[in-house]
Amino acid sequence: MKIFKTTDDNFQDEFNELLARGAMDIDSVTDTVNSLLKEIKNGGNKALKLQIAKFDRWTPIDDNELIVSVDDMKKAYENIDSNLRDALHLAYDRIESYHQKLMPKSWIDFEDNGNMLGQKVTAVDRAGLYIPGGKAAYPSSLLMNAIPAIVAGVKDIVVCTPTPDNEINELLLAGCHLCGIKKLFKVGGASAIGAMAYGTESIPKVDVITGPGNIFVATAKKLVYGEVNIDMIAGPSEIGILADSSARADFMAIDLLSQAEHDQMASSIMITTDEDLARKVSDEVERLLKTLSREDIARESIEKRGAIIIADNMDMAIELMNDIAPEHLEVVTSNPMELLSKIRHAGAIFLGAYTPEPIGDYVAGPNHTLPTGGTAKFYSPLSVDNFLKKSSIISMSREGINEIGEACALIANVEGLTAHEESVRMRLD
Repeated sequence: MKIFKTTDDNFQDEFNELLARGAMDIDSVTDTVNSLLKEIKNGGNKALKLQIAKFDRWTPIDDNELIVSVDDMKKAYENIDSNLRDALHLAYDRIESYHQKLMPKSWIDFEDNGNMLGQKVTAVDRAGLYIPGGKAAYPSSLLMNAIPAIVAGVKDIVVCTPTPDNEINELLLAGCHLCGIKKLFKVGGASAIGAMAYGTESIPKVDVITGPGNIFVATAKKLVYGEVNIDMIAGPSEIGILADSSARADFMAIDLLSQAEHDQMASSIMITTDEDLARKVSDEVERLLKTLSREDIARESIEKRGAIIIADNMDMAIELMNDIAPEHLEVVTSNPMELLSKIRHAGAIFLGAYTPEPIGDYVAGPNHTLPTGGTAKFYSPLSVDNFLKKSSIISMSREGINEIGEACALIANVEGLTAHEESVRMRLD
């Protein structure tokens, strides 16, 4: 695994390459995605079925073939191993409990003069969830997207997932049953984003689209933003680790590989103050790579987008990691809580040697749909907020408008909006 020091002559060049890890060549696929979206917008189900035949290698004969029945979801749930079913329920309960704590409340405040100000929080009417498929199926992504929508109070949830060769993951179906999903469609990629954004004869138009995907999905979400709301433009998965001499090399190595096995474009970066640990982790990565079922994917990720940085001190290590702003950040030091206040940018923060990143992917409770590629500097994890909207509440009493109306009229006058000004002045004593 690539190792370099902050004192190396070429350190800044190497570090800048890490900072650019999130760049997706969206421009290279924009024309293609635009064309696909226009086809869906203008052609509806007919265009959708043609795109499925082209990209997923099967041809829906009629519109009903796009839909997965609730009976199939129920059968899948009943047929899965009981231990796995229990694990899904554990994950559901913990994710639900965490997101319930995130729910904002409507509020109203009364001023002494009788004015009333407040905020009303309501869920969107319909949410669209994109659940990836292809190289791997991710039932956990269904839970992480559906449960916040359910907690937020969304009444109508639409799920789209790709089904190459018309095959669908049974565990995903079981998860849909657990979440009470009634609308599951066998369509993926940019086609699914277009269908949910514009609506077709079978797939209803939604208000917000959430969920991760490849560059075509990310580009489609970017292009339909404004037609609908979206959660974020997510790129390949990534992990950052801050470690000192107290960290175990095998723990750190397998945690780096836990992201590398996702995708060849995934990033795994450790910053440590201990050069001996850096060398041991690199050796452990090589040893453990040979044991992985997805060795080829993980190896390419580690070789092209992995790195271990040796920093002079922990403060420097933290500042470098803040610049990286990783999707997942493990803090494996003798006292990780001491560092928490210094960490400004990370999608999710995992504290301590016994808090590996995968625990957050499945059962810890916080959402695993997180900002990538440095966007943790300004984006937050997926949450109930993505499925909510807020309305301001304003009510003026006669006494209240007399107290503040003159100031309002003066500002309107300065802006040259005389109807605004007169609308207020007519109400003043």
